[in-house]
Amino acid sequence: MEKKRIVTGDRPTGKLHIGHYFGSLINRVKLQDEYEQFILVADVQALTDNFDNPEKVRNNVRELVMDYLSCGIDPEKTTIYIQSMIPETTELTIYYSNLVTVARLERNPTVKTELAQKKHVFGENITYGFLGYPVNQAADITILGGEVVPAGEDQEPLIEQCREIVRKFNSIYGDVLKEPEIYLSENKRIKGLDGNDKMGKSLGNAIYLSDTPEEITRKVMSAVTDPNRIKKDDLGNPDVCMVAYYHKLFTGKEDLQKVCEECRAGKRGCVACKKELAQNIIEYLRPMREKREYLEAHPEIIDKVLLEGTAKAKKEAEKIMKKIKQAMKLDYFGNINK
Repeated sequence: MEKKRIVTGDRPTGKLHIGHYFGSLINRVKLQDEYEQFILVADVQALTDNFDNPEKVRNNVRELVMDYLSCGIDPEKTTIYIQSMIPETTELTIYYSNLVTVARLERNPTVKTELAQKKHVFGENITYGFLGYPVNQAADITILGGEVVPAGEDQEPLIEQCREIVRKFNSIYGDVLKEPEIYLSENKRIKGLDGNDKMGKSLGNAIYLSDTPEEITRKVMSAVTDPNRIKKDDLGNPDVCMVAYYHKLFTGKEDLQKVCEECRAGKRGCVACKKELAQNIIEYLRPMREKREYLEAHPEIIDKVLLEGTAKAKKEAEKIMKKIKQAMKLDYFGNINK
């Protein structure tokens, strides 16, 4: 049976952290055996709020791919490609822009949330590129015939907007495009070391997949614990402690039970608990860190993955664009250039 096609991706704006790992990367490793998976390095989308720092975006393309391969994404099963090297995506974005109103984009809950977070970047001067990035995202998905898009609940409005665009396009030009389905991840967003609901570079509360043992230890030692626990033998509440929260991710079931019981009984000091957690995280991430070190020493592997993946994605995009232009009556002279 032919596998359904997944299209997903990330913006190259920094290294990936454990929030990305538990939120999406684990899922992608699993799904690559069940689906035909395409992952784009969304450099064009990254420029919507990094337009004045293109060097940052360029440098992080390789960082992102190294994180992908380190955590188990297999280029023999998953196609990894660079968004800007698929010009058909940009072309389709222009066609789609005629099908979406500005008012509809402004009502998109995900866009509204992200605009509020980017006030320091735009102020009141929202760029056309940022407001319209859901249109570009719809083009990313459909130019490769994406049928399934793994995403969290916060991304659901973006996928629904894509589905609306597909329905509008097909109602005008015929049944050409596939309407993608969302694959809702069961994994929840991982909190930051400071207890913030979001883990991120700008917040300084993240543990990165590429962090050294020393960096991991230093960060874990700064993690927020039960604010009501002053002395070592005070009774603790692991439900409000970020160290206990991370133990649930990186510590075995039996040891986790012991951690919580000792904390509640005042028999476990926070410093010792943090040191134990740091060691568990270091050991958990060790295989990824070692794989990444190998890739850093062999950049030609990353080049090969991106060149081959982009060539494959481009070929698929050309086939679908040919059908789109035929449906839109834009196939002049038999569409000889395609």
